[in-house]
Amino acid sequence: MSRVTTLAEFIVEKQTDFPYAQGELSRLLTAIRLAAKIVNREVNKAGLVDILGAVGGENVQGEEQQKLDVFANERFINALENQGVVCGVASEENEDFIPFHSDMAQQSKYVVAMDPLDGSSNIDVNVSIGTIFSIFRRVTDHGPAQLEDFLQKGLEQVAAGYVIYGSSTMLVYSTGNGVNGFTLDSSIGVFCLSHPKMRIPETGKIYSINEGNYVHFPQGVKEYLKYCQDHDPATNRPYTARYIGSLVADFHRNLIKGGIYIYPGTTKNPNGKLRLLYECDPLAFLIEQAGGRASNGFKRIMELDATELHQRTPMFIGSTKMVEEAEAFMAKYQEVPARS
Repeated sequence: MSRVTTLAEFIVEKQTDFPYAQGELSRLLTAIRLAAKIVNREVNKAGLVDILGAVGGENVQGEEQQKLDVFANERFINALENQGVVCGVASEENEDFIPFHSDMAQQSKYVVAMDPLDGSSNIDVNVSIGTIFSIFRRVTDHGPAQLEDFLQKGLEQVAAGYVIYGSSTMLVYSTGNGVNGFTLDSSIGVFCLSHPKMRIPETGKIYSINEGNYVHFPQGVKEYLKYCQDHDPATNRPYTARYIGSLVADFHRNLIKGGIYIYPGTTKNPNGKLRLLYECDPLAFLIEQAGGRASNGFKRIMELDATELHQRTPMFIGSTKMVEEAEAFMAKYQEVPARS
């Protein structure tokens, strides 16, 4: 029987990737691991306990908050604060970032940006949901986190990842040295290495987009969708449409099988709806580490300037050749996003 590597063991083994961190990054990832297991427990009990449904309010994005949204947000913030290894957190669920004030936190080198529960509109119908996180090395010297610690380009990320709560629960992350996936063995409560050195195929047959918004899409996206649907055996077209509506779930499938996920700007929302800091930057970091590509249709996602916490951007992400095909259609029609 082959030896199983746990996430805890893997984190310790990889500490040499960050000799300056002196264990802080390891403790930070440990906090995320703990919070993910707690959220997973509640997700698996959904329907048996009073955790489903809306709380009756909206988050800063104008989206109706679900009970699990609030629960996940609190658990991740508490876990990160209790470890004392980050000086602050920015969450999709909170209007402003949250600085931490303990002596240990104020000396910390890191901040975390996160979407604590992506795909929450699918909670009540038992569709896969997830957590997305991004880790930056702070730019201020010490004390509680400041806004400039979060408003960094994606290129400055030191680590990023996601947790998917589905038929199995997986934590997938990278510290800039490849992508590795860990599956939760619920019988012992431990994440075990199940997908080492993940690589996305250079091309694929899956395109993921909400075609219900077709009439509002830029012309370049409309033409690319026609291209995806054309019959051309030489290029393995038509491609297959697969759209779950949970970003983590769509991304995870395409990472493994190859494909492209598109959330473009529209006439109503010219910058799309995905958040740069909480969703696009971390997933772009992961996809590039796995050999893929991510852009806003014209420019690499991780090169975009972050000017506000809840900034939005269009996103084209997935297999390199498929993203390049979509970019070619966007360039042909020169429909540059309102914010680049």
